[in-house]
Amino acid sequence: MKLPSPLTRICALTLGMLIAALLSARAGEPVSTGWISLFNGHDLTGWTVKVAKHPMAENYADTFRVEDGVIKVAYDKYGKFDQQFAHLYTNLPYSHYILRLEYRFTGTAVADSPSWAKCNSGVMIHSQSPLTMTVEQLWPASMEVQFLCEGTTAGRQTGNACTPGTNLERNGKLTTEHIIEGVGKLSPLNEWVTVEVEVHGNDEVIHRINGVEVLRYQHPQLDPRDPDAQKLLALGAPLQLSSGHIALQAESQPVWFRNVMLRVLAQ
Repeated sequence: MKLPSPLTRICALTLGMLIAALLSARAGEPVSTGWISLFNGHDLTGWTVKVAKHPMAENYADTFRVEDGVIKVAYDKYGKFDQQFAHLYTNLPYSHYILRLEYRFTGTAVADSPSWAKCNSGVMIHSQSPLTMTVEQLWPASMEVQFLCEGTTAGRQTGNACTPGTNLERNGKLTTEHIIEGVGKLSPLNEWVTVEVEVHGNDEVIHRINGVEVLRYQHPQLDPRDPDAQKLLALGAPLQLSSGHIALQAESQPVWFRNVMLRVLAQ
């Protein structure tokens, strides 16, 4: 697959910012009182797959599939995991919104996956477009709302923030740590967990697990030290992240997603 030219990538970034801006109205008020569903319950219309080491839109080994009204991440058609981390991206970027979804870890992680990837997934916000990613790129530059369950070795709680290619601020101070711990209680395997992410552009992000706030931070931004972020900055992307795509993550553990809902907020 021929990679998009720098001009094409810049146009994609610009278009995404324009679309995100159009999704806002007056400050502090929701555009509507209701929610919209990002997942139609039948197929992956409105979403784009990107699996590391494979071209964009190739759903390698049927990693993401829809069954019984649920988006399922499955690895039964994999031989080896081989660092084939995958993400399912919304086709539209978003800026000010509340995202609500449910996740459920199931089964067993692929044997050759890293130990920290077992019982580990998440949802990326303010993510770069898959159009701007290289074929080999493992994760998009984004802010990750990390999902963990009992049995993980990656942390002691769920709802953490992870920062692939990014940084964030807390209490007025820049942190360059890769994992910023929340306080969400780990749930057992096979239990549905409700996540809510409240995003106010570049101003503030709030994580909630089962209705309880577990983390908040401010000013998500690209990390100038990171090679993937450097490429975006060279294409004209702003340092401060105020919009981006939403992406469901696949990190070698089977995981299900359902009731993926979004409520657009105003700037």
